[in-house]
Amino acid sequence: MVQYNFKKITVVPTGKEFVDIILSRTQRRTPTQVHKGYSISRLRQFYMRKVKYTQENFHLKLSTIIDEFPRLDDIHPFYGDLLHVLYNKDHYKLALGQINTARNLISKIQKDYVKLLKYGDSLYRCKSLKVAALGRMCTVIKRIGPSLAYLEQIRQHMARLPSIDPNTRTILICGYPNVGKSSFINKITRADVDVQPYAFTTKSLFVGHTDYEYLRYQVIDTPGILDRPFEDRNIIEMCSITALAHLRAAVLFFLDISGSCGYSIAQQAALFHSIKSLFMNKPLIIVCNKTDLQPLDKISEDDLKLVMEMKSEAMKTVIGQGGEPTDDSGVLLTMSTLTEEGVIAVKNAACARLLDQRVEQKMKSKKLNDCLNRFHVAMPKPRDQKERPPCIPQAVLEAKAKITVEKEKRKLERDIENENGGAGVYSASLKKHYILAHDEWKEDNIPEILDGHNVYDFIDPDILMRLEELEKEEGVLQGLGDDDDFEMDGAELSSEEQAALAEIRKKKSLLIQQHRIKKSTAESRPTVPRKFDKDRRFTSERMGRQLSTLGLDPTKAINRARSKSRGRKRERSVDGGVVDSMEVDGDQSNKKQRLRSLSRPRSRSQSRPPGELVPGEGFRDTAQKKKAIQMAKGSSKKRNKDARKGEADRVIPALKPKHLFSGKRSNGKTQRR
Repeated sequence: MVQYNFKKITVVPTGKEFVDIILSRTQRRTPTQVHKGYSISRLRQFYMRKVKYTQENFHLKLSTIIDEFPRLDDIHPFYGDLLHVLYNKDHYKLALGQINTARNLISKIQKDYVKLLKYGDSLYRCKSLKVAALGRMCTVIKRIGPSLAYLEQIRQHMARLPSIDPNTRTILICGYPNVGKSSFINKITRADVDVQPYAFTTKSLFVGHTDYEYLRYQVIDTPGILDRPFEDRNIIEMCSITALAHLRAAVLFFLDISGSCGYSIAQQAALFHSIKSLFMNKPLIIVCNKTDLQPLDKISEDDLKLVMEMKSEAMKTVIGQGGEPTDDSGVLLTMSTLTEEGVIAVKNAACARLLDQRVEQKMKSKKLNDCLNRFHVAMPKPRDQKERPPCIPQAVLEAKAKITVEKEKRKLERDIENENGGAGVYSASLKKHYILAHDEWKEDNIPEILDGHNVYDFIDPDILMRLEELEKEEGVLQGLGDDDDFEMDGAELSSEEQAALAEIRKKKSLLIQQHRIKKSTAESRPTVPRKFDKDRRFTSERMGRQLSTLGLDPTKAINRARSKSRGRKRERSVDGGVVDSMEVDGDQSNKKQRLRSLSRPRSRSQSRPPGELVPGEGFRDTAQKKKAIQMAKGSSKKRNKDARKGEADRVIPALKPKHLFSGKRSNGKTQRR
């Protein structure tokens, strides 16, 4: 897991932007109106709040910058030295120190001016102290403008650095420029490092990732190193030196044995011996690249001797890891990135060497001993010499044997096809799936003419009888399903049952007629149609007698029928007149009551409040109707304000009425005339 993510560092604003951000925030977040009529304590509190709020914002912003930038003494030595190489540790610390000093100065300015504001005796004095305090704070920020610009450049550069985890499995590639390092990392990882036929194409560290035995390895491509004194090396070379010095990795030292890189094998061997102190306690592999141009066995004896000397130095790392001195496999390897010959072998050898070293180090650590104390592996010991083989029931063994035999015996259609010439030659027979009385009949040819008749026209002699049986069975099933619509013909009934059946049918036809009348006439029909009740049989008295015979109380039904009947005039209440004439004598009150009742229109119904729900209006409840009325009033408010006649009124009034913008101008503002 990557421990350092420099991409999350907040952007560092310039000095001018810093001041604008803080002052605008103070203006937005604090009160802005004050009057000289306020009490002096309120004036002091108003300006003290502005000074304190400005100082808090400056302090918060500067503290964020100081905390988010990494401290070189607290991070991994690899990143500490890399930042020192890239940015100069002294300048970096000096810039952060100036930010810290500015933060302390702003806090001190705030304390001093808050003390002075406590003794401000007027609005002008308090305002002047506030302006002076904010001015001094902004001056401090402007003085550290160069440091802020320097830190912003560092932040941008650090955001472009590769995410390197110093503690994970790492393979480090080093060597002279243009020996094939970037081509190798492009082959074994998904990295896309630029490859060009000139030196120092790679100017910084590049990272790729590869897998070996289900483990993830990070591969680092370093810039080329030249053989010269340490103090003469530039920043590009020092990046490689820093990675070699601080990362626990397997080192691949690349040799160009063809000499096409522009450096001889002797120069490359000299570089190897000058930096071999950085290879201590690391798995080291000498990789001879570009064997497609010059094989290793065809180089000169002097060059071969130099290569063998480097191999002997690399063997010391194998011995240091606890390996055998005679085991020289995986120390000197050859490959060609152009033809990809030996590339995977080099990667596997480096990953295996590194994995062995990491496992050995963990085995020697104290942490492993602490874990081993918690483990106990129990090994059972035989209590006697008697053998106890596993007990499997005989039925299970027979079932397994039967399954095995069936698998062996079963022959698929594909097997038969392959035995008979394969696809295109063999044609599967469909007759073998016929279900017949004898299997030998399956392959018989079906005759077309039998006993002088066409087989396809052959009819079963009993087919009509079977059809009749089916029709009878179908009729029985339909009769069972139509019990609800069953009608009696009356032939099998007695005289009493026939009379009851006739009464039922008459009642049923009467109900059907009544239902049809209701559907056809709807609301216009009378309650009891006269043409169907000429004999006055449908009366309330008859209904009462019928309900009484059934054991029900007919009183409520009769009263309801009378109240709903047509022709009864509405009874008028006299309660309203009583309330109005409580203090009037009897004759006079009756007279007024009669006059009031006569003055009212006959057709007037009871008033209904506007919010009451009426069926058919489309509202769910009373609350929804009230809300709709309120929204309708609100929508028309703006239109009424503008004196519009309706929604379609699009008249544009005079923007400058003449009576306001003409004539002699007097003292004062125009809108005050």
